[in-house]
Amino acid sequence: VQLQASGGGLVQAGDSLRLSCAASAPILSNYAMGWFRQAPGKEREFVAGISRAGSRKSYADSVKGRFTISRDNAKSAVYLQMNSLKPEDTAVYYCAAAWTVTGVVATTLEAYESWGQGTLVTVSS
Repeated sequence: VQLQASGGGLVQAGDSLRLSCAASAPILSNYAMGWFRQAPGKEREFVAGISRAGSRKSYADSVKGRFTISRDNAKSAVYLQMNSLKPEDTAVYYCAAAWTVTGVVATTLEAYESWGQGTLVTVSS
């Protein structure tokens, strides 16, 4: 699966941003999807994940209540709505695909086999 993330940019603290991930998979519903991020000097970390049909979602504690993951399988797309952004949200954000069974949300890097190129989000204070 080839993934293309977009929507990053420079925003101020408190602003919102919506990331998009376009997938090449003809049947995206075969994959659980996730968003990860990597800040300078830090390891890549899980941000949000969504099951194949979108019925289950999982979030990192640091973004719960502020970020929302969604998907549109008909459009082969996944989204990450980010509200109330903070400077500590600054990172390169990656979308990823995991071949899983129905109803599973993958939350570890090892579960994902396909990765997009990343989009930079910078939040100024």
